Amino acid sequence: MNISVKLLQESTRVKGDITGEIDAFTAPILREKLAEINVTENLYIELNLKDVSYMDSTGLGVFVGFYKSVNASNGHLELTGLSSRLKRLFDITGLGEIMDIRTASEEVKIDETV
Repeated sequence: MNISVKLLQESTRVKGDITGEIDAFTAPILREKLAEINVTENLYIELNLKDVSYMDSTGLGVFVGFYKSVNASNGHLELTGLSSRLKRLFDITGLGEIMDIRTASEEVKIDETV
């Protein structure tokens, strides 16, 4: 069970890469790392989950809490690179309709049109 969270904050943008598994053991690490972000008004946050191999409901809880925090500050959270399995987890809970989420296959389509 391992997780790596790399964040780069510049002015009103944050880019992050999350790698590994998000479960009951690693979710607190993710929560702590996300809490290090200085959430300010109109902050745009993009978290790339393309290298997340597994996530359970604890991970969903971390993202929901963080989404609420960002949303309360009129910021924007985008989760990118999700596998179809991770996207399905968000969709089953209804979060896929609320949060800005792009799967890895959607990103490929966007890149091909550019």
